[in-house]
Amino acid sequence: MRYTAEHKQATHARILAAAEKLFRAEGFSGASVERVMRAAGLTVGGFYAHFTSKEALLAESLRAFMQERQMRWLAGMEGLRGPAFLDHFARRYLSLYNRDTGQTSCMMPSLLSDLTRAPPEVQASFSQGLEELVRAAQGQLPAREGATPRQQMLATVALCFGAMTLARATGSQAVSAEILDAARALLLAGAPVREAGEGSGPVARDADRSSKRADAPVPPSRPARKKSARG
Repeated sequence: MRYTAEHKQATHARILAAAEKLFRAEGFSGASVERVMRAAGLTVGGFYAHFTSKEALLAESLRAFMQERQMRWLAGMEGLRGPAFLDHFARRYLSLYNRDTGQTSCMMPSLLSDLTRAPPEVQASFSQGLEELVRAAQGQLPAREGATPRQQMLATVALCFGAMTLARATGSQAVSAEILDAARALLLAGAPVREAGEGSGPVARDADRSSKRADAPVPPSRPARKKSARG
């Protein structure tokens, strides 16, 4: 029986959606072809009409995921720069909500260890998505002493992905929350002093509202501690 191109595209999308959910929950090793196809409501034999291998499925899933998440992670923050941008990005990603909803939020903590052993095509797919995210955001980070905008954004993504991976790995909610708090604090500690008016007004408020439609609600910022005067 011949299917239309539209039917094949719809089936392809179903497989990708099912795979993404399993990759989030089980990682690469836990998401077998059989489980993916069963979750998509399809027979195993139909898999190879769409993908040459499970690795090819992961590569395409990563491309789609990084494109979609880039829009979510940066939504509403187009007008923010420097510390204001870092503050919103960190609070959006390094949240308890994101930690506790691994099956519906970021898949990277479930896949990072698998990617270190993945074939070149899979690593290239992730690298491309990472590069696009960095390029899209680095313009909002002014150069500062010792770090270019690109270096700042690469470090931000590395800190966020790594901290969330550790936060999900620990069996203690208290330690897990402490890891996220520490990562947010460290990320903002290296940011230059906020300029007058930066991160305030309608642009920042729009970013706050947008973040609530992304992976997680934005937790409140913590005021900086005042240094005591020395007598």
